[in-house]
Amino acid sequence: MSDISVEKVEILKGLNTPCYVIDEQRLVYNGEILKDVAAKSGARILLAQKAFSNYDFYPLLSKYIAGTEASGLYEARLGAEYMPDGENHVFCAAYKDEDFDEVLKYSNHIVFNSVAQLRKFGYKAKLCGKSIGLRINPECSTQEGHAIYDPCSSQSRLGVTRSEFNRQMNDELIGLIDGLHFHTLCEQNADSLEITLQAVEQKYGDILSLDNIRWINMGGGHHITRENYNRDLLIQLIINIKAKYKLDNAYLEPGEAVALNAGYLVTEVLDIVNNGNNKIAIIDASAACHMPDVIEMPYLPPLLGAIAVENQAECGSNEYILAGPTCLAGDSVGKYIFENELHIGDKLIFKDMAIYTTVKNNTFNGMKLPSIYSLGSDMQVNLIKSFDYDDFRERLGK
Repeated sequence: MSDISVEKVEILKGLNTPCYVIDEQRLVYNGEILKDVAAKSGARILLAQKAFSNYDFYPLLSKYIAGTEASGLYEARLGAEYMPDGENHVFCAAYKDEDFDEVLKYSNHIVFNSVAQLRKFGYKAKLCGKSIGLRINPECSTQEGHAIYDPCSSQSRLGVTRSEFNRQMNDELIGLIDGLHFHTLCEQNADSLEITLQAVEQKYGDILSLDNIRWINMGGGHHITRENYNRDLLIQLIINIKAKYKLDNAYLEPGEAVALNAGYLVTEVLDIVNNGNNKIAIIDASAACHMPDVIEMPYLPPLLGAIAVENQAECGSNEYILAGPTCLAGDSVGKYIFENELHIGDKLIFKDMAIYTTVKNNTFNGMKLPSIYSLGSDMQVNLIKSFDYDDFRERLGK
């Protein structure tokens, strides 16, 4: 899909800042790809709400995907309420006693992270007619440089290793489960899934072959809607695993792929200061508050009309560090080289800001949360949500 149009740029720069803008045209573009993959492979694709929970767009997305995936009670309820005709899968590292009945109310698939949790809650879930899954750890890491997102690291708490499976599971518990779940990828291509599936088959192929195992869930991290993603390989992998083990369903739970490149964060340059050879533009958006993955991942988000400076030795006449207005010294987005010199009052447009932004933002330092807009295919902008002082105050008291 081509980059942002001149008309779209003018519309975005006309908005009050800071603000997020969700691009419906791009959501449809992503949805069409996901729908095609599902049709050709027989997979059922779910929205991982941890990446994108903007439920105003769930009716639109429901035309292309099979339902939602939740990481806990509130996400489960959100999916059930705003995509009610879809499947609603829930995985949690550990369920609380006081939450579990409500989790059952909103879900149709329950995935457990440990044998102890399966033993504790699995029978009740089964009696309520839920499909039961167990998350496994295939102990096959395909990631580089993002240990915090690697569920196969040596310190990971996510999923049951085969040695623990052998030690704790018995025939009764094995008979309780309907499927196996794994999630090992992060923004990766289908070749990483191929490697992971080989490890899954090596360690758990005998379990997949059992008559009671009816589905496999391959989790998220699949960048299916990225331009260079190998969708043909993905489709073939899904077809093969379903046929080999006579499975009814294979599930994918992408979050980023659903809303990849479907959002913008528009911000204004408030001031420009100098520190030695560094020119620093202070903007009214905060990396720490409004795009925390920039610091946590870390990464340099794409910025319209500028080139991110990955190599600190690289420089240009119009090089600026972009930084937020909070008192956190490290509230910095990073270095960019611009086509033109920056001025106070300039509007900047960060791209790919639909994912892991609105779901993770915060009001540290009393920062106002950005308004949220939708941008329709007809180029009409609609305000979905605005925030004020009360949103900051009411988080912390009566």
